[in-house]
Amino acid sequence: MKQPAKEFRLLESVSDFTQHFGFPSPVHPLLAVIDLEQTRHLIPQTMPALRQLYIITLKKNLKGLIQYGRRAYDFNAGVLAFYAPGQLCESNTSVDISELSGWMVVFHPDLLHKYPLGKKITTYGFFSYQVHEALHLAAREEEMLDGLVANIRRECEQPIDAFSQDVLVSQLDVLLSYANRFYHRQFLTRRPAEHDLLTRFEEQLTAYFTLEGEHPLPTVQYFADALHVSPAYLSDMLRALTGQNTQQHIHQALINKAKQLLLGTSLTINETAFQLGFEYPQYFTRLFKSKTGLTPAAFRFSVQ
Repeated sequence: MKQPAKEFRLLESVSDFTQHFGFPSPVHPLLAVIDLEQTRHLIPQTMPALRQLYIITLKKNLKGLIQYGRRAYDFNAGVLAFYAPGQLCESNTSVDISELSGWMVVFHPDLLHKYPLGKKITTYGFFSYQVHEALHLAAREEEMLDGLVANIRRECEQPIDAFSQDVLVSQLDVLLSYANRFYHRQFLTRRPAEHDLLTRFEEQLTAYFTLEGEHPLPTVQYFADALHVSPAYLSDMLRALTGQNTQQHIHQALINKAKQLLLGTSLTINETAFQLGFEYPQYFTRLFKSKTGLTPAAFRFSVQ
């Protein structure tokens, strides 16, 4: 029997968000900074909410575990989490918020539309970490972000003038740039888990290209699903540890396999392309030449 669709509330504006959760009404129509100490008395909402907003939140001193993606975190220490528009969120009523502290920056995508940040924000992988992972802040990093958010709060509480949006967006840009730096630091300092993921990725990549017969070209999504992480997280982790993203690793493995087939079999160039999963041989030739400087035929001839 088909299950009924889960009901949820659609939050399309900053005002919708603050009203739904019982936060103070925003001064600025497109951005709000919420002091979480002032929300300890609020009763958590039980209805799921679909937020068409960007949210950056630093939560501390929570008693219990909070689900972020598919991992539960202890938010007793400073942990930063990011949410992009279109993500569904449910409150965890079992968490004790009596000593909650920290802050939340909520802003509408319209705030960024005419600025370069509107495009750049889509490149930040931490907004699409559907499975991994919250950002664990060092004390100095937390203090730095607290200062940046305090500046944003002061600006959004000022009367709106011709410069307000420029200033707010520039401050958000700095905040996100620091968050990006701290995420890459985390990839380097939390090595055991990331090295384990790297090892498992390499095993998956090797296994895929040892499959016999024709099979589709592997995708970034394929390996992300196999490793139970998001594509963005996988690419960021690989880039931090190896200098190459997931697609570059796939292409390198693909070229290595192509060389084996070109030198170790009598397959034609077209047959080699089909064996590797290319639907059109000319795409294989184009990729091979871009990576090696030679066409497949020229490469085969050069080593004879």
